[in-house]
Amino acid sequence: MKWVLFSIAALVLLVGAMAIVGAMLPRGHRATRRACFKQTPEAIYAAISGPPEWRSDLKNFGQLPDKDGRKQWWEEAQGQKITYELVEDTPPARRVTRIADKNLPFSGTWTLEIARESDATALRITEEGEVYNVIFRFMSRFIFGQTGTMERYLKDLGKKFGETVTIEA
Repeated sequence: MKWVLFSIAALVLLVGAMAIVGAMLPRGHRATRRACFKQTPEAIYAAISGPPEWRSDLKNFGQLPDKDGRKQWWEEAQGQKITYELVEDTPPARRVTRIADKNLPFSGTWTLEIARESDATALRITEEGEVYNVIFRFMSRFIFGQTGTMERYLKDLGKKFGETVTIEA
């Protein structure tokens, strides 16, 4: 019986420590990752703007009706369904998407910039996010990492084209 009480107390202390550290972290963050591909900017743009079947993290996805003149869609990954909207679209050079759901413990945008560089095309992803829940903020910073999704996205895009990519900061 003592070990059960001790375990519960240790768990409460751990969650409390995570909340305290998370509360001290900034709510907003900016992270960037980049990779080069042996493809044209048009091919990269077509892949990122088309159906995302090539992404290993997605379980399902679908289109939604436009809202306020903006394209919307949903994606399901890691057991969570999230609605996104297209904020800016400048083919084949730039695409900005934003989380459209208001009831999540996080929000933010992804800016995807495509640029030709001699014999390759670079894709830079910049995430500007906010994490509201202090425990989730702690976990996103120290456990999940704030760049993991971007890195998986770039590696999956490389696999779509049969390439192994090097991720750069």
